[in-house]
Amino acid sequence: MSAINRFHDVANDALVKISSHLKPEAKLALVIYIPGEPEQDIVLKEGSTSVDEIVSTLRRRAGLSIDGNNIYKDLICDAAVGAMVCGKQDGNPPPVGHWGQRFWDIGRAEGELQDELIHALRLARKELDACQRVIHYAGGFDPAYVNDAQAALKVADTALDKVPA
Repeated sequence: MSAINRFHDVANDALVKISSHLKPEAKLALVIYIPGEPEQDIVLKEGSTSVDEIVSTLRRRAGLSIDGNNIYKDLICDAAVGAMVCGKQDGNPPPVGHWGQRFWDIGRAEGELQDELIHALRLARKELDACQRVIHYAGGFDPAYVNDAQAALKVADTALDKVPA
């Protein structure tokens, strides 16, 4: 029998003994890890033990905070941000029913709003430019209006230059 099998037997026997002293509805799990060697991780739990409940217990009782630094949280955040970026670009939607769908939808809504605002700005810029041309050719209008409109056109052009055509 290998050392790992012997360890599992000893750990299982210990868990059975500990379980006998717990309330009947209590669940028991054992986690053993060596920092920096995830391939050595061992997780022993009863068949009906919820992994989500284990994580919630660690959060409540062992300081596993959303503000703490851990790779699991970082990966979840990266996945949510990636889903929003894909949604904004209207590409690579998640599979049907995937938890990332709501983040993809947020990104898509922002992308659609940005597209709508860019279209509105381009239209306003085009119409303001047309008005400026009429005023320039007609003459006799207040120069302050022309100057302010020209400044507004420059602001619109600066913003639109940041957006692919």
